[in-house]
Amino acid sequence: MLSVLTKRADFLAANSGTRNARSGFVLLTRPNGGQGIRYGITVTKKIGNAVVRNRMKRRFRELLRAALPEQGLPDHDHVLIGRAGGVERDFHLMADELSLALARAREGKGDPSGGRRPRRGNRRP
Repeated sequence: MLSVLTKRADFLAANSGTRNARSGFVLLTRPNGGQGIRYGITVTKKIGNAVVRNRMKRRFRELLRAALPEQGLPDHDHVLIGRAGGVERDFHLMADELSLALARAREGKGDPSGGRRPRRGNRRP
């Protein structure tokens, strides 16, 4: 049985878990202490207007509902974070990428989170 993450604390806790980045999304996975398979979706305003964000969330919701019952990690939280290229990407391609990301997460492999770029606006001349 899939359940949806609603509390901000659950999303923040997932941020400390395993991270798998793809060109259309980032998948975060984290053990949740026996609460079953749970998922959450985050799409920020950087992606586009409300129409674009809602379309992306609908696509992600459908991807997760199809993939998590068979491929999801048991007793884990799964959070998908939308990236700018995710709206235009082919749905089947994104489904394959999600399968690869879930497989890597099952193996305990993730991308390093320390290599993030600094924000552009904080530069001084």
